[in-house]
Amino acid sequence: MKNKLLPIFITLIFIIIFIFFYKGLQNTSIYTPQTKISNKIPSFKGDLFYSDETINSSNFFKSEKFYLLNIWSSWCVPCRKEHVLLMDLKEVKKLKVVGINYKDKKINAENFLSELGNPYEKIIFDQEGIIAIEWGAYGVPESFLIKDEVIIKRYIGPLDKKLTEEIKSIIK
Repeated sequence: MKNKLLPIFITLIFIIIFIFFYKGLQNTSIYTPQTKISNKIPSFKGDLFYSDETINSSNFFKSEKFYLLNIWSSWCVPCRKEHVLLMDLKEVKKLKVVGINYKDKKINAENFLSELGNPYEKIIFDQEGIIAIEWGAYGVPESFLIKDEVIIKRYIGPLDKKLTEEIKSIIK
């Protein structure tokens, strides 16, 4: 009798464990920040990359201009790929490209910019990643097109040629 109950008992335990893990997979605990398009830019204070001057976002973004805020890191492979396109966007007269250097070592970021060029008018150093979280960023690279202190377009992941053409057409 015991020999017949043991396989049934083991099978029942495996079924219970399977159900437990299956239900656990259905409930994600991943934090995904919510940033809706057409929202005002988040208020933040940050240090500029080269001068260590602290800036306030309310004084930083002028209302009459377009800005492309790009969150990047030197350790980010897709950031390297999109960097050429940012250098191209730097030449657009109506657009100011601003960077947030995310969770990076300053020396690595400086080497990255000296190797590939600096497309940014200003860079905010975000070593802890707090400013990027306030923007609702999922990771790097991520870009936000801003006009009149409002996010009008969000680009998750690296920019490509099609997206840069879209940005140029929006700001014309």
